[in-house]
Amino acid sequence: MLKKTISDVLVWMSWVKPAQNEITRLRTSIGIISTMMGIFFSAAAGIPVYLNGEPVAGLTFFALTIWLFLGMLLFAYKEDRLSTWVYFDFIGLIVTNLVGTILLGGLQSSGLLIIWTLLTPLFAPILLSPRQTIYWGLVFFTMLIVTAYMPDMLGQVSSLPASMQKTLTLFNVSGISFFVLVIVHLFVTQRNQYQERSDSLLLNILPQEIADILRNEKHIIADAFDNASILFADVVNFTPMSAKLSPVELVELLNEVFSHFDALVEKHNLEKIKTIGDCYMAASGIPRTRADHAQAITKMALNILEYVQTHDFNGHRLAFRIGINSGPVIAGVIGQKKFAYDLWGDAVNTASRMESQGASNIVQITRSTYELIQNEFVCEPQKSLHVKGKGEMEVWHVIKEK
Repeated sequence: MLKKTISDVLVWMSWVKPAQNEITRLRTSIGIISTMMGIFFSAAAGIPVYLNGEPVAGLTFFALTIWLFLGMLLFAYKEDRLSTWVYFDFIGLIVTNLVGTILLGGLQSSGLLIIWTLLTPLFAPILLSPRQTIYWGLVFFTMLIVTAYMPDMLGQVSSLPASMQKTLTLFNVSGISFFVLVIVHLFVTQRNQYQERSDSLLLNILPQEIADILRNEKHIIADAFDNASILFADVVNFTPMSAKLSPVELVELLNEVFSHFDALVEKHNLEKIKTIGDCYMAASGIPRTRADHAQAITKMALNILEYVQTHDFNGHRLAFRIGINSGPVIAGVIGQKKFAYDLWGDAVNTASRMESQGASNIVQITRSTYELIQNEFVCEPQKSLHVKGKGEMEVWHVIKEK
């Protein structure tokens, strides 16, 4: 809870635009928060240096303060200029710290001031790209070598008192440590939140087991299930009704109905396969096998009828045809873009025929399903149906649960 609160406050402080994509929002928030802290630390270090006998070196700190503030004003809210802003800040940080270190007489007498340039290779992979880490890392080590020898070559000596040099060392080391901890915390917590949202979206599309495979492996996903049950539910007379509705009303109606169906899928531990227009498809026994697959999906079918028969949908009454069949199916994921978990097989086709040749507000099932549920549900035999590709088939209507 504390981590989430700190992260939210930091993002709020950065005034990130909601319209930006997640990566840009994260980079912008880190950039602005880093700049705000940089402004504070550079001003805080410049004042004592200026007042303790090194006014020119102190002015370099103030110059960095102005530079960072100017960069934030120029680039912070321009999404297409984010990289330019990062380069702008990095260059200002390197130049002012190099000049300040030389003016203060070197690494030790400046209190390891040059260590602040370590921020450039640390932040480069976050704000720019991983490859940039190498380039800015080389810059940092070059600055380290230069500041180690150049002050002696130039004969530059610091006039800061020894106590002030110690204080400056403590300030620089603790300051950059605090700086890194804050940014790493923000980056990790925000990244985790984005990952959780991404995972949640993936699990809304695919079953948990399939999503785990796609995240960790690269191969064709296809499984055979010998015992599964498939349900199709379709709105009766949907086409003429939809002609009377506006696009928004139509989508709102289907969303309300199918969202309730989704809740029933969760309740009975089934698997939603897809919606096709006004048709809803669900399955039981995949990708997790279960002995009561037919009973579970039949309960859902009766719950659907109970729901639509007792609810009014913005002045419209809906009726559904529902068909169920049980048998072996093939399940898998196809495609590289907008992929979906789908089912194939004769059992699927037959379930679809049970729905399309069914009656309003009736759950129609085949013999294969009837034999599995006859002890738990009241079923009435009907006249045989001529099913395309199958010939004459026995069918039953499910009346209620015993």
